[in-house]
Amino acid sequence: MRNLLVSVYACLRAILKERRDLALENLALRQQLAVLKRSQTRLKIEQSDRLFWIWLLRTWSGWRAALIIVKPNTVLST
Repeated sequence: MRNLLVSVYACLRAILKERRDLALENLALRQQLAVLKRSQTRLKIEQSDRLFWIWLLRTWSGWRAALIIVKPNTVLST
């Protein structure tokens, strides 16, 4: 039952979101998957990853909701 409610919520959320937001969320999630794929034991956030998230921060207001693997401060800190 819980899975069904989560699926319905996700579907309604996707319908109500703008296409641009969906595309940016998809891009953010794919970037995180790329980081996970190349990391063997410990997540290694490279400079290019930080630059991506800084660009996304300036482009999309919902970027924090899509950030799953690390905390925003970890990505953006120098």
